[in-house]
Amino acid sequence: MEAHAAGISGFARSLNNVEAVKRISMQRTTLAPFSYVLFCKKNPGDCRPSATATIAWNSQSRRLLERVNRQVNRAIKPRNERSDVWNVDTASGDCEDFALTKRRALIRAGIPASSLLMAVARTRHGEGHAVLVARTTAGDFVLDNRGNVLREWHRTDLSWLKIASAENPRIWYAMN
Repeated sequence: MEAHAAGISGFARSLNNVEAVKRISMQRTTLAPFSYVLFCKKNPGDCRPSATATIAWNSQSRRLLERVNRQVNRAIKPRNERSDVWNVDTASGDCEDFALTKRRALIRAGIPASSLLMAVARTRHGEGHAVLVARTTAGDFVLDNRGNVLREWHRTDLSWLKIASAENPRIWYAMN
């Protein structure tokens, strides 16, 4: 049996070729990065549990995510830190500082905190890397300081390690 849905004009269209939304698969709980634990201790408002939410994917939300990603990427001067201290709203920093600043800016803009997840991965060169993942109705998108284009999580060059829980950002999950 073929599935159909009414399009914008009301005419039915086939759903057989529609790709399913791909979500990040969370496995077992794991330890949060220690520097993130210290960040939460200093910034408890950034680490509060909240009801699970997903961003409605539309032109407005997409533009907001793209704008914040681009603005933060321009505003923070990249630097490699010798100590692994996670900061937010800083003039210079490394990948996790970019991701935390984007998260805070998006929450201030009205995006639910539980739809903005911190994640840790490895680049194709084996370097540790932190990014922000936005959970949307169209899938999970990555906001990365290495570029201004939003990418679906499975279309990046990252090997995923762990991600914060949507319900409680102090709880992290291993990824596959």
